[in-house]
Amino acid sequence: MTTLEVANFAQIEHAKLEFGDLTVLVGPQATGKSLLLQWLKVAIDAREVVYALKEAGHDISTDTALIDLVFGEGMSAAWKDGETRVFLDNRPVLPKVWTRGVKKKQEGRVFYIPAHRALLLAEGWPAPFLKLNADTPVVARLFSQNLYQRFSGRKASDLFPVERILKEVYRRLIDKAVFHGGRVELQKDGLRYRLRLSYDDGVHLPFMTWTAGQREFTPLMLGLYHLLPSRKLKKRKEIDWVIIEEPEMGLHPQAITVFMLLVLDLLWRGYKVVISTHSPLVLDIVWAIRQIAASGSGPKLLREAFSVQGSQEVGKVMTNALHATYRVYFLDIALETGKVTSRDISNLDPGSSDDAEAEWGGLTAFSSRFGDAVRAAINESHR
Repeated sequence: MTTLEVANFAQIEHAKLEFGDLTVLVGPQATGKSLLLQWLKVAIDAREVVYALKEAGHDISTDTALIDLVFGEGMSAAWKDGETRVFLDNRPVLPKVWTRGVKKKQEGRVFYIPAHRALLLAEGWPAPFLKLNADTPVVARLFSQNLYQRFSGRKASDLFPVERILKEVYRRLIDKAVFHGGRVELQKDGLRYRLRLSYDDGVHLPFMTWTAGQREFTPLMLGLYHLLPSRKLKKRKEIDWVIIEEPEMGLHPQAITVFMLLVLDLLWRGYKVVISTHSPLVLDIVWAIRQIAASGSGPKLLREAFSVQGSQEVGKVMTNALHATYRVYFLDIALETGKVTSRDISNLDPGSSDDAEAEWGGLTAFSSRFGDAVRAAINESHR
């Protein structure tokens, strides 16, 4: 089991994560979820990251410059010599060794889909790595480059729905939850192509007129395309990990449910998936899968929950989901110090004496408080 440990970096006092097939990070804003996920990426793929920065002409000769380029300008101040510690499977992760022996392009084992994906497509076209400012975290620049390569060289064509990439049942559910009969296309606009959402009545909508959910889901979906080989292969040979930040941004619960179905498909393909989220629905689904598995029930109940009953293909995905391992971590911030530590709440036991676990890292606490207030109001009205 892969383990990442980070201590004394920015607000993170100490966090230790042991990853399952699917690992979920929860916690309030600014508790270091993105920093931990970026550390996992660079700990595994330092050579890919360094080569991309070197090819873009960046100065990577000092640890300070390298950390700023990886995590964003100013983040080098968070690295304290003699205090900051980062370990992957008990091996130290040190910026000073990242640049050693990097002479040719390296393929990354981690595919990272960052938050704020829509900003990378603000004009309906992704920016290449070179065009994004150095203060943009490297994971966002790499993802934008991946989208740029997907778009470049293509003639006007559909990006959704596309056969032979997503299973038909997935396409149907995505259309119902997100696009409602619209086709995501690359259409020529002057001398270049841009994203359009087209309908049978002749309406063609430019990217910035789409709903927030459509703008956020589209780059997420296109990122997932990269992980689904068009040939008869279950996964990309070079990629083992998928990291997805805040997949719920702008999405209705119906679309979040479809996204989680795609996550289960990734697990079936052999990828390890790591998600950061503020959505209680993501943990609802993880909890439900574990409860169904513990009960000894088969995949039928899970297919029904996702509204994909009767699909033999997806039945294999559901069977695999019931045998997968799940880990959930809460990043807890101390009010007195502002420092963050990690807590394993993988059991997601609503009856736990540990409030962090019972309230799923605080994601259910707020709705419970309002429910308590309503019950109190009703009781008072009947006195």
